Amino acid sequence: MATIITEECINCGACEPECPNEAISEGDDIYVIDPNLCTECVGFHDYEACQAVCPVECCVPDPKIVEGQEELIGRARKLHADKSFPDPLPANLTRFLNPNRQKRPGE
Repeated sequence: MATIITEECINCGACEPECPNEAISEGDDIYVIDPNLCTECVGFHDYEACQAVCPVECCVPDPKIVEGQEELIGRARKLHADKSFPDPLPANLTRFLNPNRQKRPGE
């Protein structure tokens, strides 16, 4: 996982229903992302859904944990064994092929 929710979270809940992996849940004060479930939406979108809907932009890359497309799609395949993911992934299912994406620290 390379996405975390910062303390700036206003606990609005906009991110939770957008996560295709159900990785986001309400914590004590802010929403949290389970690192074992987050795939940065690889296999589902060419963007991170939580970042796209967050009104205060608190879903951000975790500079301590940088993962590549293969690690993330591998996790998605394990989490969604009943779903078929194309191989190779087309550009609309991974941010790694999006020419406009911003690189994360460590990439």
